[in-house]
Amino acid sequence: MKRKISVLIVSGIFLTTIGCIAGEKEKTAVSEAEAWLALVDDGKYQDSWKGASGSFRNAVRMMQWDHTMKSVRKPLGKILKRGLKSATYKTSLPGVPDGEYVVVQYSTSFENKKSAIETIIPMVDSDGGWRVSGYFIK
Repeated sequence: MKRKISVLIVSGIFLTTIGCIAGEKEKTAVSEAEAWLALVDDGKYQDSWKGASGSFRNAVRMMQWDHTMKSVRKPLGKILKRGLKSATYKTSLPGVPDGEYVVVQYSTSFENKKSAIETIIPMVDSDGGWRVSGYFIK
């Protein structure tokens, strides 16, 4: 009985520690996502590209990103409301190498689209800092 209790206590401490680490990573990633979204909200698309992860910049050229954002994001208009829906730490996502990611979702209302889900995916970049590696609006 004593052995089972000590195993449970050690397991509980381990799981709590993992939860705290993931929570800090999620918090840091959300902060990065919000700073990056501020650039997008201000129409500073080239600056958002410059601040994105290396994998993001390797996948899309700056002028292509600027053009895409002007044709897709700009027509939605200004942000009326954005609320954090979820932030989930992942080490594996479809179509990308394993690493450290946080899938951040916001419920967003724009001037010209009242209900949208924005998904931003910060990742730990090659220098150890969190950078946005993906952005989707649905």
